[in-house]
Amino acid sequence: MTTKALKKQCFLGAHTSAAGGSFNALIQGKEIGATSIQLFTSNQKQWKSRTITEEEVEKWKALKKETGISQIMSHASYLINIGSPKEELKEKSIEGLANEIKRCHLLEIDYLNFHPGAATTGTKEECLEAIIDSLISLKDLIKKGKTLMVLEATAGQGTTVGSTFEELGEIVKGVKGNIPIGVCIDTCHIFAAGYDIRTKKAWEETLKEFDKHIGLKYLVALHLNDSKFGLGLKKDRHELLGKGEIGMECFKVCMQNKHLAPLPKYLETPDPQNWASEIKHLRKYL
Repeated sequence: MTTKALKKQCFLGAHTSAAGGSFNALIQGKEIGATSIQLFTSNQKQWKSRTITEEEVEKWKALKKETGISQIMSHASYLINIGSPKEELKEKSIEGLANEIKRCHLLEIDYLNFHPGAATTGTKEECLEAIIDSLISLKDLIKKGKTLMVLEATAGQGTTVGSTFEELGEIVKGVKGNIPIGVCIDTCHIFAAGYDIRTKKAWEETLKEFDKHIGLKYLVALHLNDSKFGLGLKKDRHELLGKGEIGMECFKVCMQNKHLAPLPKYLETPDPQNWASEIKHLRKYL
């Protein structure tokens, strides 16, 4: 494949705004030179679920075709905690995730990214078991569409689970055979959790650990973010690429490593005005 063809094939974008309609995320994606995008299909800080009309679906499909944007990821609500020890919250979270799945199916979205959950007053092992049971309870709905459920690696703040490859691997193994599942690595999160990715060698060691506890075939996407804080401090604070504690060598590897290069990548860096230049800079590494 030629360099020109490889650059065209590269799935790279950002978490764009769906304010005013999901199709607006595609418009912003085109404006910044994205070939893939992530979006919220509903307000991420409210339990109330947004209804997507037939008119919105048609406009979405038309703009998706017009822009050529693919490998689209939805990010589930931050309120959802399907591993909660509180039964009422867990059930509310399962319902919230189910509504998100339905919206993804309507829009034919490729991936649904979600934070695994938090143990709060329970143990992490109980939380992991609850996450597995909750996901399996949604298997019939999940199978009605082609959207892949994707666990996001977390930074390890508080009682959240999913900051270690062992925990993510336990969930993957627990739902295997019931639902299709994948994992998204957020570079800021895993760095905050203690996985060094600052150099080519460090990335290779981290991917070996991922393969050992989860399996590289389950790694399906990347969130690209630098980190305001240092390695292993468990602080989820995104920074512009190359302006934080991780550094640009990490992101060069993301664009060139044989396991990472083919994956869709989504910027979540703090300044949307900078996304076009970050995308342009990343493409130079191809």
